Amino acid sequence: MKSVINDNRKIFSIQEVFNKEFPYLKIDFYAKSNRHGGPASEKIVEKSSKTIADCRTTHKEGTITISPNMTVAELESLFNNEYGLKINVSRKSGKSWIETNITNNWTLEKQNEQGQILSENSEK
Repeated sequence: MKSVINDNRKIFSIQEVFNKEFPYLKIDFYAKSNRHGGPASEKIVEKSSKTIADCRTTHKEGTITISPNMTVAELESLFNNEYGLKINVSRKSGKSWIETNITNNWTLEKQNEQGQILSENSEK
């Protein structure tokens, strides 16, 4: 899966493409730092209609390639190091979303499969 990253791109469009590929995972974007080059905020951007520019101080454009065999840690690092975007990946567990911090060395495919299992088991 490839996704274009530029300042005009809306957050929801990246989230939609990601969610089509991994329906039991989601990406949250964090607000940008108050100063150039500063650490990202710990506040998640709630309005997905905001643009990528609203989430970063580094303004590099390009195409990000996301594959099922990437780990969550690799994906989060790629967004941060290449495009100055702090993201967090969460996995569906029933009707809730849980952060993948403890399992960030799992691949996106494994995370998605686990989310499917947890969600299907909660419906029974």
